[in-house]
Amino acid sequence: MNGCGPGTEQPVRVTLVSHYYPAHRGGVERVAGQLAERLALASVAQITWHASDCDPPPDLAGVQCSAAASWNGLERSLGFPYPLWTPGALRRLGRDAAGATVVHLHDCLYLPNLVAFMAAKLAGRRVVVTQHIGFVPYRNPLLRIALATANRLIGGFVLGRATQVVFESETVRRYFAQFVRFRKPPLLVPNGVDTRVFVPADPAQREALRTRLGVRPGIPLFLFIGRFVEKKGVHVLRTLAERTPHAHWIVAGWGPLDPQAWGLPNVSVVRSPAIGELSALYQAADLFVLPSAGEGFPLAVQEAMACGTPALIGAETAAGCPIDGAPILCEATGVDDTAVRWVARIESLLREPQVLAELRPRVAAFAREHWSWGACVESYAAVLRSCAAAA
Repeated sequence: MNGCGPGTEQPVRVTLVSHYYPAHRGGVERVAGQLAERLALASVAQITWHASDCDPPPDLAGVQCSAAASWNGLERSLGFPYPLWTPGALRRLGRDAAGATVVHLHDCLYLPNLVAFMAAKLAGRRVVVTQHIGFVPYRNPLLRIALATANRLIGGFVLGRATQVVFESETVRRYFAQFVRFRKPPLLVPNGVDTRVFVPADPAQREALRTRLGVRPGIPLFLFIGRFVEKKGVHVLRTLAERTPHAHWIVAGWGPLDPQAWGLPNVSVVRSPAIGELSALYQAADLFVLPSAGEGFPLAVQEAMACGTPALIGAETAAGCPIDGAPILCEATGVDDTAVRWVARIESLLREPQVLAELRPRVAAFAREHWSWGACVESYAAVLRSCAAAA
């Protein structure tokens, strides 16, 4: 393991709750899995992990998985990741949360997380919340109002009564700090990156990967990885691909907005890439493009940069990384001329390809220096031990 060595104290009994398991491929559940595995291996925590059964649970040493019977139709039909658990699964979660020393929740608005939170508080248990998501500026005004209301009422209630709140993004921390009165000052803990997997490739390796992906020599390659939903800026991606026919775009992910339906000859769609395929996609690309809005600091951005691939992301998302001088390219999202701004930036980069080539060693070095799973796990270990000592 990278970083935190074997603990000398008794492991903390933790009930962990997330909406999905890592096989779902989203950043939140993959972060939850990395933390759980590394905390268990370091003998910091003995973890029971509750998540939806729509994906197979992982086999992690020291982590017992309790897959909850659930219905995930909202994500399949609308792209809204909100699985609904059966009453029996919620009862089992409530019993486990009441018997734990610490309950660790990933995000605060999901119904199972609320059930675990209430069960923990009624039993006098400590609650740690890792809040990944802030406000999503949906184009539909009703969705915007509903999310803002839920964040203020439910988010304010849970985050304001949690023993400790941890943010991965400065942008999300600032958003909730406007209306939440925290019991303790919240922590800002960046996610780590597995630099054994996500590493730069040399020019010959990159060319071989591009050939395997069907990219002609000398053609710029731009990459998107994420869910095919409004929040990720898929509508902006379509405009970018239409306006840059001389570039090759790989759009990798899953969701209800199908990029195959665009019918663009310069777009290749990779559906539901396995975690083992991601590093090759990042390494081959000249630029990672993510015009999303209303999220924290996505793991995909960190992974791309660890592979030496520069990232062009939303300005609000980039602000989630509080490190001065971070070599991150950004443009505004959620404004009327978002597509126009992004097209102009992409065209500018196409005119000066040496800019991206010169950035590659800088972004890889930055990722190695600042995004360590060891440091992340040490921070969470200190939080769990503090909670256990208080209990």
